Amino acid sequence: MTDLTRTAPPDPLARPGGGRLRTGHGAGRRPASRRRSWRDHPLRRATPWLFLLVPLALLITFTYVPVGNMIYYSFTDWDGVSPDRSFVGTDNYEQLFTRPQLFRVFAVSLYYLAASVVQIAAALYFATVLSFDLRLRNLFKGILFFPYLINGVAIGFVFLYFFQDGGTLDAILSLFGAGGDHAWLGDPQSANTALAGVSVWRFTGLNFVLFLGAIQSVPGELYEAAQLDGASRWQQFRHLIAPSIRPVVSLSVILAISGSLSVFEIPYIMTGGATGTQTFVIQTVKLAFQFNKTGLASACAVVLLLIILLITWVQRRLVPDEKVDLV
Repeated sequence: MTDLTRTAPPDPLARPGGGRLRTGHGAGRRPASRRRSWRDHPLRRATPWLFLLVPLALLITFTYVPVGNMIYYSFTDWDGVSPDRSFVGTDNYEQLFTRPQLFRVFAVSLYYLAASVVQIAAALYFATVLSFDLRLRNLFKGILFFPYLINGVAIGFVFLYFFQDGGTLDAILSLFGAGGDHAWLGDPQSANTALAGVSVWRFTGLNFVLFLGAIQSVPGELYEAAQLDGASRWQQFRHLIAPSIRPVVSLSVILAISGSLSVFEIPYIMTGGATGTQTFVIQTVKLAFQFNKTGLASACAVVLLLIILLITWVQRRLVPDEKVDLV
């Protein structure tokens, strides 16, 4: 009987201990190592700082360096012109806190603080109303935001003619039988009230845009669910809109307080600080450029900066930011 089983011929490339010898171009080549990608490149970690280099340079040059110079000038008797600067220590700050008339001008800020309350309330009202589907709402949005786009100097000159004796306001009042020339900017109380009203007209649009953006960021499904549940407009505002815009309201309060303490453009253009309308910033500018007391003016600016930072810190402690989850 014939054995049909064949034996395979020996492999000439086989190693004595097993395996197979490599021939050709691949003989003796090691496995290729993993190619380095951009993720492993040392410059990858430095890339974000390269993008931030120009903004940081501008921020340091035009913000922190001037603030540092201002703090340095507050300890000198520099007049703003002479190259000589004598170090006087805390003499400017002692002079500032021992002269009550320098702090008396903060009473004028109360008018603007009261105007800020009206401004925030009006902006919140219009933002809530115009967030719903109304006719011509885009037109009203433009009308409310337009005053904020106008230059502050131009607004000062326009309302200077508006409030002058026998001006636009007197002409309008005469149509309703309340005519007669009235010195609106000649009396401290009426002048400060008029100037605060101008600030309300100008800055309501800024708060309006902030509130409107916060309201529109609320998911539309929540409004639909509230309407299906029969919630009224007031209930939607109280339980849906108000909690969602709380951080923006907190920001607006901080801006309102700091803005009321640092008012400058409108009263400086319209009255120049006369008739009891001088603010702390106008007084600081006059000390620096009219009386050549740049050291004392720098001390006033440092004190104002510290007051604003303190108020902001207290406000943050009393009303901390909370994450609002409406879903």
